[in-house]
Amino acid sequence: MTDYHFLIIGGGIAADAAVKTIRTINTSGTIGVISSEHHPPYNRPLLSKGLWKGEPFEKIWRETEKHHVDIHRSRTAVAINTNDHIVVDDAGTKYSYRKLLIATGGTVRKLPSTAEGIIYLRTLDDYHQLRTLTGSGQKLAVIGGGFIGSEIAAALRMNSTSVTMIFPEDGIGARVYPPSLSRFLNSFYQSKGIEVLAGDGVVNIEKHDAKFMIQTKNNRELFVDGVIAGIGITPNVTLAQDAGLEVDNGIIVNQFLQTSAADIYAAGDVAKFYNPSLKKTIRVEHEDNSLAMGDVAGKNMAGIPTPYHYLPFFYSDLFELGFEAVGEIDSRFEIVEDWKEQFREGIIYYLNENRVHGVLLWNVWGKVDAARNLIADEGPYTAGTIIGKI
Repeated sequence: MTDYHFLIIGGGIAADAAVKTIRTINTSGTIGVISSEHHPPYNRPLLSKGLWKGEPFEKIWRETEKHHVDIHRSRTAVAINTNDHIVVDDAGTKYSYRKLLIATGGTVRKLPSTAEGIIYLRTLDDYHQLRTLTGSGQKLAVIGGGFIGSEIAAALRMNSTSVTMIFPEDGIGARVYPPSLSRFLNSFYQSKGIEVLAGDGVVNIEKHDAKFMIQTKNNRELFVDGVIAGIGITPNVTLAQDAGLEVDNGIIVNQFLQTSAADIYAAGDVAKFYNPSLKKTIRVEHEDNSLAMGDVAGKNMAGIPTPYHYLPFFYSDLFELGFEAVGEIDSRFEIVEDWKEQFREGIIYYLNENRVHGVLLWNVWGKVDAARNLIADEGPYTAGTIIGKI
C-alpha cells in the first residue's frame, strides 16, 4: 500500500489546480493522483474551443507531473474507507491518505442508441476521433443546442465541415438566452452554412457501414459521416455515495470544501457548494470554477483555512461572437436586454425577486468583476433601474 499525505481522485483541471497549490505550501508532503484518463491532466475547454481555431496542440498540457506528484493513470478509484483513510482502485491497489480530494467530474449523458461510434466530446481521445471525421466533403450531425453543441458546431463549420444541428428547443441556447437572441442564433448559424433543425429530436440512430442514419421526431432521415452529442453531464457521485458521504446531485461541501467525512474534500464539476452572492447552493460545470475550487481545496488540505465564496464565470466562442457570463443565466428569469448593437454587443441581466442573479456579457469584455459585484448587491433592481448598471 502506498501512503500519501495528499491523495486526489480525478485527473482534470480541479485536480491539477489542487496539486499546484498544495506544492506551493508544502514542498515535501507526498501527493498522489488517481486518474481514469491515460493522458496526464490537460485543458479540457480547448477540445471544443482553441484547438479548432489554430491554438498549438502543446497548449493542452497542464504539466502537473512537474510538481513532484505520482500520477496513477488509467486507474479508477472504486472504494473509499473513510475510517481507515484508504482508497482502492480497480486494479486492487490500495492507497492511504491523510487528506483526500474527490474531483471526479461528470459522465456524459448518452443518447438511447446502440450505434457504435457516436462521439460524446469529453476527452482528448474523443477530440482525436472527431478530428479524423472533419474536413471538406464530410457531413456531421451535432445533437444538442446548448453550450457544447453550439460551440462544436461552430468549430466544425470553421474547419470546412458540413454540419446539421438537431435539438428540441425552439432556438440555440433557448434554456439560457432571451428568446429573441436564441432565434437570432438560429438564423446566424444558418448564414454560416449550418443546417439547423430546431424543435426536433432524435428517434433512432443506426450505423450503415461507414455512415450513420438518423431518424428524427419530425420524420426527417439524415445520412452523415459522424454524430456528436452534447447533451450534458451527470456528476460522478457514486464513489462518494458508496463511502457514505452526503450527496445531492453533487457532493455536498461546506465553505472550506470539506465533505461530510473528516479529511475528505471535493472540488470541480462534482462539488455542490453554497454561494453567498446567490444565497443558494449550486454546482458549476465550468473551467473557472474548477480552477478556483481546486486552488482553494489545495489550500485547505495543506492547512491554510480558506473559505470558497467565489462566484465563477464561464465563456463561449460562437464564430466571431462570444460571451462571458456570471451567475445564473436562465431564460425562465425576468430578462432585461441592454444592447449597444442588437445581438452583436450588449449586456443581458437576469432578475429574480428584484435581485440580479446572472449577467450575460455578449461580446462585451473586461466586465466580469462588475457583474459579480452587481449580483452580490442586495438591490432591489427592476427592469427600469438595471439598464446601464454595467
